[in-house]
Amino acid sequence: MELKTLFIFISSLIALASPIVYAKAIFRGEAKPHRTTRLILLLITSLATASLFAQHNTVAIWLAGVSTLQSILIFILSIKHGMGGWEKKDLLCLFIAVVGIVLWQTTKNPVIALYASIAADFTGMIPALIKTFHLPKTEVWTFYALDTVAAIFSLMAVKNFTIQEFSYPVYILLINFVMVLLIVRPQTNVN
Repeated sequence: MELKTLFIFISSLIALASPIVYAKAIFRGEAKPHRTTRLILLLITSLATASLFAQHNTVAIWLAGVSTLQSILIFILSIKHGMGGWEKKDLLCLFIAVVGIVLWQTTKNPVIALYASIAADFTGMIPALIKTFHLPKTEVWTFYALDTVAAIFSLMAVKNFTIQEFSYPVYILLINFVMVLLIVRPQTNVN
């Protein structure tokens, strides 16, 4: 087996395991996913996967495809077990992400679409980042750590170091690592 193929396989396997870890945490009440974020991520990961497929990307497509499967599962669970969704900041982030998605879809350029999807994804993550900053105990670090490791293996599979090839895995690595830091950071009680 070629090393690139092995890294893609490991990345996909880890990324497939992470929503199982997260789903268990949700059912145990240890995690409460942000509904707006999960809706936006569902839309974006689906479109990112389609964009990468259109570019004939053979590396990031696997991470994006698995992220789409994750998004479907977690969004469904967030409907009953999540929090947030209709505050002004949530609706603003949803609006900005939808504008990004519309721009992405109207360009018909897969490279611009990829960057628009990353920007829209980040906008969609803002409610979850804010929630996790204020309520870190509503998330589990292992879910995001697994996705960070999956992104590292996806990066290791990249053969052509073009910005298009590695931008999505780098973004996934960074956003998940930030979530891990927000969850595990030391908490201080100010009374």
